[in-house]
Parts: sequence; C-alpha cells; structure tokens
Amino acid sequence: MPFTASVPDETLLPAAGAAWRWHGVTTPAELDAVLAIEAQSYSHPWTRGNFTDALKAGFHIQLLSHGSQLLGYTVAMPGVEEAHLLNITVCPDVRRQGLAGVLLQALAVWAQQQQAQCIWLEVRASHAATQRLYARHGFEFVAVRKGYYPLDGQQREDAVVMKRVLPGSAA
Repeated sequence: MPFTASVPDETLLPAAGAAWRWHGVTTPAELDAVLAIEAQSYSHPWTRGNFTDALKAGFHIQLLSHGSQLLGYTVAMPGVEEAHLLNITVCPDVRRQGLAGVLLQALAVWAQQQQAQCIWLEVRASHAATQRLYARHGFEFVAVRKGYYPLDGQQREDAVVMKRVLPGSAA
C-alpha cells in the first residue's frame, strides 16, 4: 500500500511545498526511472527482477519525486513488529541536500503505521559516511555480517547491521 502522507519534515526540502510527491511504483516508466538511478548508484545494482519480486511480495516501495523527476526511493520489508530497510537510494544529481534523511523519516512514519517497533538495515562496512547518516537518524550498531555484499570477482564485503528503535516502542 503506497504511503500517501505529506512529507514528514518539509523544511528539509528546498523550496518546500513546490511539487513534491510521494508515490509507489505504478507504471513501467516509474520502474525504469528507479532502475536508471539504481544503475548510476551501485556497482551491484538491484535488477528489474529484484524490484518486480519485491512488488509481488508486498514490500513497501516508496518514491519521492519533484515534478516529473524521481529524486529517491526506499524499499522495505514489513515483518512482525519490525521493518527491514533493503534499499535506500537518492539520485546522484540531488545528493547531499538532506533527501536521504527525508526518506528515512518517511520510512519511520510508514513503519510506525505498520506497528513496527524498530527498523533494521545492513550497510557496507566500507561506507562510513552512510553509517554516520544512519547514526544521525537514530540507528545504532548491532553486529557485523561477514561476507554479506558482493565485490568484484569472488570477493565479498562485510555488512554492518544497524537498528533504530522507533518512538513509543518497547523494543
């Protein structure tokens, strides 16, 4: 079910209130836009099949657009009293403007609507800046998963597991 509430904190968005829109993936063109950003952003991007499978499984895919431009998205899997952030991506052209934080806030609102007590995620061990972003948004270090992410060839990279306890939860 697409998240349809307003932007949680519009003050984070430049020209707040202009043509910002939260929506899900409803057309092939929207999925194509997601795939284009995914390919620009990662050495091992999600495939069309990964996104299609996520949609079929009922995962929460939330897009943030300004006018016709897709700015970023999250993919999260709902669970029993928890949510698992599987993918968060901001378009390279608009990075470092606070949009990842806005996406994380929207994810937290959705997770609370789903009765989640916490949000889990994995992040590459080499992505220290991303780990700091998550920490600024309430995520804490939990553990390391050895060899979680693919690298070039047969190499693997560890993942840092992080968790955010949501306000009002007993977790």
